[in-house]
Amino acid sequence: VKVKIPFGNKYLDAIFSVPEKKSRYGVILTHGAGGDMNFPHLVSLAAYLASHGVLCLRFTCKGLNIAYRTKAFKTVVEYLKLSDDYKLSGVFLAGRSMGSRAAASVIRQLSQDGGDGDFIQGLVCLSYPLHRPKLQSKLRDEDLLFIRCPVLFVSGSADEMCEKQLLEGVASKMKAPKKIHWIDKANHGMAVKGRTTDDVMEEINAQVFSWLRENIEPEHK
Repeated sequence: VKVKIPFGNKYLDAIFSVPEKKSRYGVILTHGAGGDMNFPHLVSLAAYLASHGVLCLRFTCKGLNIAYRTKAFKTVVEYLKLSDDYKLSGVFLAGRSMGSRAAASVIRQLSQDGGDGDFIQGLVCLSYPLHRPKLQSKLRDEDLLFIRCPVLFVSGSADEMCEKQLLEGVASKMKAPKKIHWIDKANHGMAVKGRTTDDVMEEINAQVFSWLRENIEPEHK
């Protein structure tokens, strides 16, 4: 279902992937610095989640300014929270690369505002860009250290923007319940020599879904 979400004086393009049965929980998903909501990995994940009973709303927000992207993500959270069509008990925020930074930033802001903390159930970071390539001294970890809800990282073990030891170090300092799933030999774009994109996506999608199931309140499963 295609929708346009009002954002300031313009609109954000978004698509709902709706499961057959009514879903009480949803995932809001966005893309990295390049591309849009039709990035193949996002389309694949959204279809997988919907086919397994989880509503997924993915949206496009162009722009390389993290504050702008965060503001857009917040608008989408609010839109879904107030939606009469899909009355949800809670959502998980998810993003790829820069999109996961924006998602983390939203969760930190809302928890500090005392706002939608209860509505947000957790965070899924696909290829979280912990640092710029070859710039391991400057970590983008400040939002992660503030978050209290469950966090799943899915990263490539050869990701040039998220060195394995550094992410494990940040995770050990986080107060939130967290899990890291390493895609063996994958780079930042989740490409692995000798494996097809579909094969890698199957691994990612299954990981994300099983983690979501573990973190949806038991009585609502």
